[in-house]
Parts: sequence; structure tokens; C-alpha cells
Amino acid sequence: MAKVKIHSKEIPVKTIGRLSQYRRALLICTLKGKTHIFSHEIAAIQHVTAVQVRRDLMLIGFNGSLKQGYNIRNLIDVISEILDYEEGVNVAIFGLGNFGRALFNYFYGKRSQLRIVATFDSNTEKIGTEYNKVYCYSPYRVEEIVKKKNIKIAILTVPPKRALEVAKKLVDAGIKGILNYTSTPIDVPDDVFLDEYDMITTMEKAAFFVKMNELKL
Repeated sequence: MAKVKIHSKEIPVKTIGRLSQYRRALLICTLKGKTHIFSHEIAAIQHVTAVQVRRDLMLIGFNGSLKQGYNIRNLIDVISEILDYEEGVNVAIFGLGNFGRALFNYFYGKRSQLRIVATFDSNTEKIGTEYNKVYCYSPYRVEEIVKKKNIKIAILTVPPKRALEVAKKLVDAGIKGILNYTSTPIDVPDDVFLDEYDMITTMEKAAFFVKMNELKL
């Protein structure tokens, strides 16, 4: 899925990702009392070009002024209208090990429209307990709980060897978005959004650029 249609306009998926990053940066700016911002300022924060920022904002029909730049509050509202579900989206974490708990703490409460409402783990000592007041269920109850709590997004942090099996159960249960934090690539139907985060690949990429920089010395 390279593009999505919003208000009769096709917007690249990568732009959607950048809009989320722009909003996060803009929210921080409002806390500092800033009311307007220029494209080059957003670009510097997000490590992209000012041209890219202007192109992204033009795609959503938002314009600024030459003297003041973009109205931050208005831009946040426009991005929120595009990104957010009016009634919010319920999220579950599958795999409540150290990494799963770290992601829980990172995501929990960050966005009012994204609610972590359940966790799942095969460890019997965790099943039936609460983590930050969110109940941990057995994986055998996935279909029941996904439907009961209207969960649309799953964060996958199970052991790599179980990733394919769990992903299939999630799709069968009606999950429409999966964030895969395991090292095992998974396949999903076209109507299910998938984003995969391979920490090993990311680390190897960083190591490659470190090596290349050292070779230039």
C-alpha cells in the first residue's frame, strides 16, 4: 500500500509517517509557547529538507504565510483530523517480556486516541495479572478478547519462532494493523497494515555507516 486516499487526494504512506512526526514536534513547540513555525524549522527538527516539509503540507492542503510561517495549533488540528480515529483505536501487546513491557511503557498514555486495552502472554504467572491496570490474557483467548474489546492494532513482541503462528491468529481474530517487533518477517493480507521493526538490521546498518566513516579518515 504505497498511497492512501484522504479527502479525494492520494497521499503516500511515507508522508503519513512524517505527518505523525511533525505533529509530535509541533506539540513540543506548543509547550515552549511557540505559536508559529517555518518549514525549515520543522525540517531541522525532523532531519528532512524544508522542501519535503512544504510538499507534505501542500498534500494535505495546508499553507503558511511568508512572514509568520505555519500556525502551529491549526496545523496540529489538521494533522490530527487526518491521522486520528474520532472514537479512538484499541491496541493490544502480544508478548509481555522485558521488551514488551518496555514498549508498553513507551506507548501507554502517549496519545488519547490510541489505547492499550489488553496484553497477552503464554507465561501462566503473568496471565490474570495487571500491568499498569491493563489485564494480561492467555493467547488462547485472542479471538474472544479482540472482538470483545474491539482491538484493531497488535504490537507483536513474542519469541521469533512464534511470530508466524501468532500473526495468523491475530489476522483471523480481526486485527487490522500489526507492528512486528520480532526478527521474523511475517505476511498479512492486503487489508491488514504491517510495519516491521528489525533491531538487528537497524544495528547492522548503523555499524555499516560507522565503518564507512572510519574508512574515510
